[in-house]
Amino acid sequence: MVVLSTRALNRATLARQSLLERAAVPALNAVAHLCGLQAQEPQEPFVGLWSRLSAFGPEALSGLLTGRQVVRVHLMRRTVHLVTAEDALAWRARHDGMLRQKVLTTYRRELAGVDVEKLREAALEIMADGEPRSMGEMGRALAERWPDPGPRPLGELAMAALVPVVQLPPRGLWRTTAGVRNALLESWLGKEIEPLPADGSDLVGRQLVRRYLAAYGPAAGADLRAWCGLTGLPAAVAAVRDELVTFKDERGRMLLDLPDAPLPDPGAPAPVRFLPAFDNAILGYDDRTRIIDDAHRNLSVSGARVVLVDGRVSATWTTPKGSGAVAVTPLRDLTAAERAELVEEGQALASFLSDGETDEVRLTEPA
Repeated sequence: MVVLSTRALNRATLARQSLLERAAVPALNAVAHLCGLQAQEPQEPFVGLWSRLSAFGPEALSGLLTGRQVVRVHLMRRTVHLVTAEDALAWRARHDGMLRQKVLTTYRRELAGVDVEKLREAALEIMADGEPRSMGEMGRALAERWPDPGPRPLGELAMAALVPVVQLPPRGLWRTTAGVRNALLESWLGKEIEPLPADGSDLVGRQLVRRYLAAYGPAAGADLRAWCGLTGLPAAVAAVRDELVTFKDERGRMLLDLPDAPLPDPGAPAPVRFLPAFDNAILGYDDRTRIIDDAHRNLSVSGARVVLVDGRVSATWTTPKGSGAVAVTPLRDLTAAERAELVEEGQALASFLSDGETDEVRLTEPA
């Protein structure tokens, strides 16, 4: 079995994430290919797409949200993701069990004894009037019937798990600050959620395996689970196993992949790329050493924005309030050529974020 080096896996990830070369595709196609973008920080997906697409304007993504082609929903790992309307309808039922279990585990003590099905029915009745609601409003309404748990656990269980909802614009629009208002997903899109097959077949699970490998492979089963949060995928993997090829990584893990997916030369140069907080190019794996050193792994879950230099996380970046500048703090010593390329890409990002008002980059010494 062919052993892929860490660098080879790095270049494969960059290529499939459109980080080795910017893709000349519409934003909708990019969101679909990436299986969505993590979006609990509403403005971060704009940077994620800017770093991946050759011609991206923020109005494109805002237009997809207001045009109901892309939606903000709780999905993979119970976090807010920006996914296509088509994927939201196809994948939501497959994630139901995971979403419920994660909330019930978080609030095990508070929700003990609550009849979950009756709670779901009550939440649907509340939403039946078509009025958008916040999670807090839902929790307070449910607490009138179930006072003991308190509004927060009730609202979170209803809105993040039991009732498929979408976070409505203006939440998530470019340069817009807005609270979360939820509407029923099916009402917003005018289509029904695709139910799970009655015969127990897992067509969506098989699709998830293929789609994940196209955007993140080669990868191990543990990486797939870390990305989606679903534990019941071994059968789906087994069902498509004959379609896949296998490799090993330097740790000896078996990696699965699509036979025609790109595997660039490990020596291929990788351009500097600025990634937003919680980017799935990092969070989409259990073993993240292909793109980030273990010493810096906490950055991937703390909300730090990072910079890829030669394909690896080598700096963090921020936008100091009121300055319009991009401030970069390296995590290692950079060569003169790396610093020059980082500044050039940072200038382009500063110009994008400020609508051309500034291209200032502040580069500090390594942390």
